[in-house]
Amino acid sequence: MKKRPEDLRSFRWFGPDDLRSFGHRSRTKQMGYGHEEYAGKPVIAILNTWSDLNPCHSHFKQRVEEVKRGVWQAGGFPVELPVLSVTETFMKPSPMMYRNLLAMEVEEVLRSQPADGVVMMGGCDKTTPGLLMGAISVDLPAIYLPAGPMLRGNWQGNTLGSGSDSWKYWAERCAGNLPQKDWFAIEDGIARSPGHCMTMGTASTMTAIAEVLGFSIPGASSIPAVDANHSRMATRCGQRVVEMVWEDLKPSGFLTRASFENAITADIALGGSTNAIVHLLAIAGRAEVDLDLDDFDTIARKTPLVANLRPSGDFLMEDFFYAGGILGFLHEIAPLLHLNAGTVMGTTIREHIEDGKVNNPKVIGSLEKPVGATGSTAVVYGNLAPDGAIIKTSAASEHLLSHTGRAVVFEDYPDLKARINAPDLDVKESDVLVLKNAGPKGGPGMPEWGMLPIPNKLLEQGVRDMVRLSDARMSGTSYGTCVLHIAPESYVGGPLALVQNGDMITLDVESRTLRLEISDQEMETRKAQWSAPKPVYGRGFSALYMAQVTQANKGCDFEVLHAGADTPEPAIY
Repeated sequence: MKKRPEDLRSFRWFGPDDLRSFGHRSRTKQMGYGHEEYAGKPVIAILNTWSDLNPCHSHFKQRVEEVKRGVWQAGGFPVELPVLSVTETFMKPSPMMYRNLLAMEVEEVLRSQPADGVVMMGGCDKTTPGLLMGAISVDLPAIYLPAGPMLRGNWQGNTLGSGSDSWKYWAERCAGNLPQKDWFAIEDGIARSPGHCMTMGTASTMTAIAEVLGFSIPGASSIPAVDANHSRMATRCGQRVVEMVWEDLKPSGFLTRASFENAITADIALGGSTNAIVHLLAIAGRAEVDLDLDDFDTIARKTPLVANLRPSGDFLMEDFFYAGGILGFLHEIAPLLHLNAGTVMGTTIREHIEDGKVNNPKVIGSLEKPVGATGSTAVVYGNLAPDGAIIKTSAASEHLLSHTGRAVVFEDYPDLKARINAPDLDVKESDVLVLKNAGPKGGPGMPEWGMLPIPNKLLEQGVRDMVRLSDARMSGTSYGTCVLHIAPESYVGGPLALVQNGDMITLDVESRTLRLEISDQEMETRKAQWSAPKPVYGRGFSALYMAQVTQANKGCDFEVLHAGADTPEPAIY
């Protein structure tokens, strides 16, 4: 152990023989705790992102008690601190807008109170990166407890995957192929338990990435939310964080560039969400690790798709768990990993995965027999995306990965919603659908609008995919030939703002290019004629967001929250 009781951060609040500490101790006793219950013990903050409007975390009331049990068992003093519950389902205009607010709250809650270590409880898409970003910035011993995926969905014996099958069956409904009673039956059966999306969407991607970065108990990220193993894992999180406090093991003690390269490799091999790119860039910025889009593309070019999970494959997270889970998966891709990267266990990734085993090669393939070719995600550049754009090739139509088509432009999402199904919309299958003003500032919050809907009249003709471009994100559960995260975004005058109906656009994934087929002179003429939109927000967090948020290729974090000068510990007067 590196610390003694008097070295604990919380000792500054409870230890001194002065009036201020008298107040801290007496108020703790006011809550029914005896001096012997907390004196000289690590104070463990349990950051709980539960709420009545977050279905992914509906089991957290029980899990927090199981974490507390582990903290007590290990000789710590647990305190539950609720923080912002960023729910993908209900928060508007976009939950992405509030990821940074959660990160700010995590940092300030931990810094301002007598916490020696922290257990972060999250799982729904934006909670994982928000929690990690804040914890990295404050740099206390921290462990991450993932919510776990929900059980498989079911409809008339058909396995349903959250998100992915919503889009699939909605397309059939719009095409007139699915009656209302079946649509409602799918609604009843697609989400059957607590837990986050059980496809390899953003939630499952980010919880896996948190583990690969080293923040979780080995194997934690693939345990289904309602499995008894999940309860035992929660208790172990409580035990382990107390040990970490005495060892003084903080994120800065194990996070390196190697950790982030491992996370990118795992993301690509899982067929993970494109949202992971934005989040990893932001997390790396907090950890002072230099990461950019080219790192993702370089790793993608040599990393095959190994996990057979929707939307890139056939199976769901429950199948993944039974097939060997995250440890079996990482064991299979071990030759691609930096195995000496550290973890919250005080050990290396190598030690985590040495006993990993695959029980079903249909679900988890291998480097020798992968599920798909290298590069499940690609980064493209060109005069339409000078700072880069993203495409999830494993979820796209192969015949559209090299395509030139006529632009059909929507100025913003209300325009899209109003006109996409208009009978007189001039659109055909070979066209390229373009959505502007859906980026970090234009959305605002870079909503998941990037899987632009196929016009109903084309759905009725049997069309199920088209090339679609935007500065938006798309759900990790989405699919299709969707070019996303175009940077700089149209709202700030990026080239996407200059696209007009009828322009020809070329996408060539093999050459990593995205081009608007007009001359440089025409581009400059249009740029000179462009005028910036009027500001929408004049006060509050929204105004702060608009002033501070970075572009997608920089992670959409706030400039002021990137790693920089150390923030001093609070004075206690």
